[in-house]
Amino acid sequence: MKKFILALFLCVSMNSFAQLIQFGPQVSYNITSPISSDYSSKSSGTAMGVAGFARVNLLLFYGQGELGYTQSKFSLSQTGASSTNYELSGTDATLIAGFKVVPLGKLGNIRIFAGYNWKNYSSIKTNNNLNLIAIEKNNSSILGGVGVDLWKLTLDYRYLAGISDLDPSGASLKTGISNFSLGFKFL
Repeated sequence: MKKFILALFLCVSMNSFAQLIQFGPQVSYNITSPISSDYSSKSSGTAMGVAGFARVNLLLFYGQGELGYTQSKFSLSQTGASSTNYELSGTDATLIAGFKVVPLGKLGNIRIFAGYNWKNYSSIKTNNNLNLIAIEKNNSSILGGVGVDLWKLTLDYRYLAGISDLDPSGASLKTGISNFSLGFKFL
């Protein structure tokens, strides 16, 4: 009888823990737009990312941390010079605080959130050196978004507004990133 009660207690404890802490992998699709008035032509690019996340649930509120690898692509040119395509990739870390707007019980919930994102570009590639701009390796952004949890799946849309100037030469260059992500919660 003692073993049965202990096993029952462990099952209930694990179920409670699983609802408190969730983690898993996620993939993302990014649309990066350069934001600057110092360049004559700018165009957005698309790229992918992968990450792992951990979420702590506290009733209607939650906190989430993410660590992954992401890419950003965009093009810039100045008057009279050819366009240069940039591909930036590297480590990505995000901290999020959110609120469950519409809790749907065990089925899931609809969420809103805000947070901070930091990227360290370990690889910066260009298609030519005619209009080369030295890009800062660190990029900080604030973010806001909405998400839906259905069963073990989590789908988010977030907008990352760059607060770091990526052009060290004095011209202003920031990024605006629309990010769609799909994750799977193991717990």
